[in-house]
Formats: sequence, structure tokens, C-alpha cells
Amino acid sequence: MIEIENVSKWYGSFRVLTDCSTRVARGEVVVVCGPSGSGKSTLIKCVNALEPFQQGQIRLDGTPVRDPGTDLPRLRAKVGMVFQHFELFPHLSITRNLTLAQEKVLGRPADEARERGLRLLERVGLSAHRDKFPGQLSGGQQQRVAIARALSMDPVAMLFDEPTSALDPEMINEVLDVMVELAHEGMTMMVVTHEMGFARKVADRVIFMDEGRIVEDAGTEEFFGSPRSERAQHFLARILHH
Repeated sequence: MIEIENVSKWYGSFRVLTDCSTRVARGEVVVVCGPSGSGKSTLIKCVNALEPFQQGQIRLDGTPVRDPGTDLPRLRAKVGMVFQHFELFPHLSITRNLTLAQEKVLGRPADEARERGLRLLERVGLSAHRDKFPGQLSGGQQQRVAIARALSMDPVAMLFDEPTSALDPEMINEVLDVMVELAHEGMTMMVVTHEMGFARKVADRVIFMDEGRIVEDAGTEEFFGSPRSERAQHFLARILHH
């Protein structure tokens, strides 16, 4: 579903990604972890071309992201993206947040978009809040709306960029529960997160990054049981200890 081949990226003279390669199969859940500044968020944003990259290739469901002929808006419509800070439209109701992109990007009739959006809002347990505005919801509720909005576009894969890092501790589980349910239903997912409990419970593979490189790409049990690199061992010792 997602093929990343020798991807490198620079900000000016600073190299933020170096020869990154991995694949995510259909229905697979891959967690991307590593210290701050290791390139995790940059890599995941390259998958749907929110960040341009200068070398290598990424294919999404067979479509080359970097090809000049690729219709990027259409490509992005196939990939749900959930950000750290929700990115809901603050001036629109929850229902309108769920229907706008369906109508404008997918060309869905308003009634159909509303039905789809409200069905997904119910799925994340927030039907009662359909007429509210984002600022009237808690952070955890806003993030669940953001997940419902991404799902309303019928994505072939979902990308999560540290979806719980801006939340209060008591709100984290309500978001992770929705993500766990998605994983169990077979959604293809790449998740940048420090939630190692989620990774152990749900991920098929774990990618560990450091200084813009993929240092380890291993099955979940292997990564947590016997990480090969000293850098990953040190990272796990610190994060699991706390």
C-alpha cells in the first residue's frame, strides 16, 4: 500500500531524511518512533506530499507521489491524515467539518456527505455534539472528530502524526481506543507516536528513527524484546522506564 524507497530530504543545506526505505502492506499497522527531531513527522508527511522531498520515491497504492503528472489533491483524498493539533475549522460546526471535504473534493451530494459524516461521528461516540463548534469540545473529542473527518473520505490508508501528544493524559485513551478499533478492522495505518503501549498492542511492525535515518524496522515483538541498535535500546530504556 505504501512504498518508501531511498527517500532523502533537505531544508536548505540541512539534511532531515537520509535514504529512508520501508513498505507498509495493505492492512498493516506500522508505528514510527524515535527521539524528537529524528525525522518521524517529516517522513510521514512525505507520504502524501505535504512535505516535498528531493530524492527517492514514494508510491501510494501504486501511484508515485513525486511524479509531476500525479494529481496530488486526488492522491491526498485517498489517505486520511490526523495531525497533532486536530486542524479542525474553528468557525464551522462539527457536522460541517465532516462534510466540507466530501463535497468539495469527492463531489458528494450534501445529503450523502452529511449521512456519511454523522454515521462516523456516531462511530467515535460524539453524535450528541454534531451542532457544536470545535472550541466547545475537549481536546480528546476534537481529535476523535478529526479521525471521523479523515474516515469520511473513504481512505485506503490512515496517517497519524503524534495524535495524542497535545492531549491531557485522561483524554489519550479515548483517542487510542478509536485507533485500536480501526487497526482491528484492517485499516492500513502509519502512526508516529510515543505511546509504546499502543505500539505493543496494535502494531505489526515498529520503525525506529534517529537523525533522519531508519535505524530499525522490525516486528513488534522483536523490537521490544531485542532491539538491535544501541540507540534503540537506550531510547526504549528511557521511554519504558517513564
